[in-house]
Amino acid sequence: MALKDDILKVMGGEHVAAVATIGDGRPAVRFMLLAGMDDLTLIGATMKSFRKVSQLKKNPAAAISIWSGREFNDPYVVIEAQAEVHEDLETKKKYWHPELEQYFQKPENPDYVVLKFLPQRIELYHDMTMDVWTK
Repeated sequence: MALKDDILKVMGGEHVAAVATIGDGRPAVRFMLLAGMDDLTLIGATMKSFRKVSQLKKNPAAAISIWSGREFNDPYVVIEAQAEVHEDLETKKKYWHPELEQYFQKPENPDYVVLKFLPQRIELYHDMTMDVWTK
């Protein structure tokens, strides 16, 4: 339980994360705002028309890295995850918040989708060591 708590100290709540997907046989990395949930799932909103969505539909494997960014030696996590693309209105409403209005106007926008990243393995780097959580 302590390892999960230590991981949540790094990835819990909202963070800018580096998200890598595979497209055309090559990796592609971009920054996304993701919310880390208590069950270690990560949730993010994006536009259906963005390249990462088609890449994740084709190959749901993703790699994600989150660092607090405060001090050079602060802990960070590297996550291997399986992605789900949710286009249903129920899920879109569940994760909707007012900050999304500037991008999507309302949850019913067909270009608004929710990405859910289900971790399979999480490496926590801290104090010159690495601990590993696996599903």
